[in-house]
Amino acid sequence: MLWRTAILAAAMAAPAVLALADDLPNPLVNGPAWDALRYDLAGDDPIADAAGLFEVDAPYRAHDAATVPVRITQVDPSRTILKASVIIDENPAPVAADFTFGPAMAPLDFELRVRVNQYSDVRVIAGTPEGLAMTGRFVKASGGCAAPASRDPELALASMGQMKLKTFSGAPGERREAQVMIRHPNYSGLQRDQVTHLFIPAHFISELEVRQGDALLFRMEGGISISENPAFRFSYADDGSPALTVTATDTEGNTFRRELPKDSAS
Repeated sequence: MLWRTAILAAAMAAPAVLALADDLPNPLVNGPAWDALRYDLAGDDPIADAAGLFEVDAPYRAHDAATVPVRITQVDPSRTILKASVIIDENPAPVAADFTFGPAMAPLDFELRVRVNQYSDVRVIAGTPEGLAMTGRFVKASGGCAAPASRDPELALASMGQMKLKTFSGAPGERREAQVMIRHPNYSGLQRDQVTHLFIPAHFISELEVRQGDALLFRMEGGISISENPAFRFSYADDGSPALTVTATDTEGNTFRRELPKDSAS
């Protein structure tokens, strides 16, 4: 009877163990894929550990491999982060995006959603006046780049380029938190049409720029690893401009430009 009690207790405890596993620390692993990428991304430039400058948060196990949240949070506001590259080592195109940040974004607090195709390090390499710094997370996810689009292709194309601004905190002239959302299928080239089963050609936002007035907040050069319907959540120093101007260009040459009033955001 004792052995049965022990087995039952272990079985009842198993779900709790699995739940805790989702919260396990997930530092970078730095496997062979990174060894192959490192020179192409940074050449001979030294890359410092970003500890003390910024942190990267990403889930140990992603709930949806096609929309994995990655958040970059600066912890030393006395230093400047000018640029950042988001790298997913094991993806077919590892460079998810390169970002350039304007002064109003400091200290940096920035979140995006990416596709993760298989278990991989997700790393951020930041450019500062002192040089490069890097940290990241190991993420367990698979199939993100080939995951079917969530919308019918015709509906996706019909709404392509629509944008929305949400604000969460702050007031004009203060530090604010906002989210810019853009309707775009961001096809990776690895997805199949659910009717013909043929591959859908890659079609994604390759350039994005967000400004308040004439001042740059951030600029992105994106690739196939940015999620469908891209969304970017960030904090910035509000300069009193009445709107954010968002300009996006995709790989088919379409350009979408919208002025998103701050006072109508919700």
